[in-house]
Amino acid sequence: MAGMLNIGVTGLNAAQAQLNTTSHNITNAGTTGFHRQSVSQAAVEPLFTGAGFFGQGTKVSSISRSYNQFLEGQVLQADNRRSQYAAYSAQVGQINNLLADSTTGLSPALANFFAGAQEVASNPTSVAARQAMISNAQSLASRFQSLNTRLEEIRDGVEGSIVQTVESINTYARAIAEMNQQIVVAQAGGAGTPANDLLDQRDQLLAELNKLVKISVTQETDGAKANGAVSVFIGSGQPLVLRGTVSEFEVIPSAADPQRAAISMKAPGGNTIELAERLLTGGELGGLLEFRSTSLDAAQNELGLIALGITETFNAQHKLGVDLEGVLGGDFFKPLVPTVLPAVAGVSVAIADVSAVQATDYRVAVSGGSLRLLAGDDEVASLSLSPAPTWPVPLTGGGIAVTLPSAASIPADGLLIRPTRNAARDIAVAISDSRQIAAGSPVSVELSLANQGSAKASNIDVRRVAGMDGLGNRVPDFPAFDLSFGAGSLSVPAGYTIERLRQVATTGEWVPDSGYPLGTSASTYDASSDGAGVQFRLRGPGAYEFDFRVSGTPAAGDAFEFAPSAAGVADNRNAVALGALQTKKVLLADGGRPTATFQSAYAQTVTTIGNKTREVQVNEAAQDTLLQQATTTRDSLSGVNLDEEAANLVRYQLAYQASARVMTVAQRLFDELINIGR
Repeated sequence: MAGMLNIGVTGLNAAQAQLNTTSHNITNAGTTGFHRQSVSQAAVEPLFTGAGFFGQGTKVSSISRSYNQFLEGQVLQADNRRSQYAAYSAQVGQINNLLADSTTGLSPALANFFAGAQEVASNPTSVAARQAMISNAQSLASRFQSLNTRLEEIRDGVEGSIVQTVESINTYARAIAEMNQQIVVAQAGGAGTPANDLLDQRDQLLAELNKLVKISVTQETDGAKANGAVSVFIGSGQPLVLRGTVSEFEVIPSAADPQRAAISMKAPGGNTIELAERLLTGGELGGLLEFRSTSLDAAQNELGLIALGITETFNAQHKLGVDLEGVLGGDFFKPLVPTVLPAVAGVSVAIADVSAVQATDYRVAVSGGSLRLLAGDDEVASLSLSPAPTWPVPLTGGGIAVTLPSAASIPADGLLIRPTRNAARDIAVAISDSRQIAAGSPVSVELSLANQGSAKASNIDVRRVAGMDGLGNRVPDFPAFDLSFGAGSLSVPAGYTIERLRQVATTGEWVPDSGYPLGTSASTYDASSDGAGVQFRLRGPGAYEFDFRVSGTPAAGDAFEFAPSAAGVADNRNAVALGALQTKKVLLADGGRPTATFQSAYAQTVTTIGNKTREVQVNEAAQDTLLQQATTTRDSLSGVNLDEEAANLVRYQLAYQASARVMTVAQRLFDELINIGR
């Protein structure tokens, strides 16, 4: 009877364990990260008798959780990418809404500004039109500044989010290390039996950490046996958690750019290593870093490039004209100075060719015995240091000219040069007096009263004004001179040169016509074939230079009288050239030729940001779907099904009752034996 009673007890204990585990599953059905647990049974070692082996009941061999490492990895991978795209999408959407808005974007301000220039061209003596042009210029500068301010606010928000994310990573890393210790102790006390609930809690911590940054997890072992702890790595294998030891993240100023937050890893020994952004991929942190380097930096640099382009080209053209007082034009916008980090005495940077400037950060570094100027990752200029050059030296490339006092002045991390990053912030109108708008041209031409032919000179396009101001008072006072025709040639006085031009069909640019000899004092003009018009370039003493067009049929001895323009006349020629900058390609040179107008450059920026926004949103939606599919697949194995657990509850209840019945029968038989003995 004792054997039967013991068998019933084992069945009762097993059923009780099944009921407890099922109840535990049911009550944790809504617990995040919980894996369904199940009881494994095994037969107790049988008893041998002469008649054979008799069973001794059952025993609980283990309580295991339904866990599949491959399925869990699929969920973690999908969730990591989804978090990355979600963080990126939340940020890039702000830039897209800012730049693409028809009210707050740059396009309306650009259109109004050039409309003001064209109004001055239509009525150059109107003070109201001139003042409106200045007001529109100030509005344009204000729009650049407001857009840049908003981008800086987004940048500040990203930097703050990076700090918060790093703090969260450290918190989860410490929690995982503590949980490692608890699991090791618990499993050691339980003869290596898995601590299921603790493992679930640690897996949930790993899942939350995985949302912040991409991690890889390795099971720790003591010899050949797992001890229950895990190690967590990031990047290319940098350890974040080693069993109970944590290497914490820290946000520090970047060594290459002190104004930019970088992330370092502080090892337990105290060593701090700055991590490259390319190592911190995936998760919310990876999304924030990728957004900052890929979209935010690019948007701010491209906006700054447009501001720089307007400043440089408008100022250059404005200086080729004269104002209402007959004075050569000055800077219409305040000149923009590229930022150099760190500031080094003797280092200067100037814009050499704005059309070649790239919307990126530049860097000067000493590498392989040479000075190298890099625009992003592209080398745009270099200078060998062997033999040693005579300092200071210029380094020109990528549209900028850098003057360096010595190789020793360049820090180990190089010089960071930002020609465009702060341009939208710093753009400002330099003039306030409407009379200072240089709407006129400094050169005028008149036909000699003695001319007998029908030829005329027109379309004067001033290219350089150096030498026009002989007295240094910024008033063009070059001596008047005559261009005369005779013997099939146009002749200029001694000290002047003239050459015939042709127009390049693909660019519209006027260049010397190689089919005609370079004239020093005369250039060919065939009255019988050139009557439709020929473009010429004239250079005067002091290197001033202008193009003009001759058309018609001149007679021998005819002359064109060139002289400084009179002050205060209704001259709009330079204002027309200023207005024409709206549609002129002046930026983003390819093969030495500008390819973009201000508006097209801005449209390209808006399009790039819009495409990136859509790309990230599509990827986020795709990853969300993949996450749902992976989660569903995992939950089909490890999730709690309440219907199934309810059925199990009834089944184990019946097993409990049956085991109890066995014990009742054993008790009754035992009572019968006692009664027989009486």
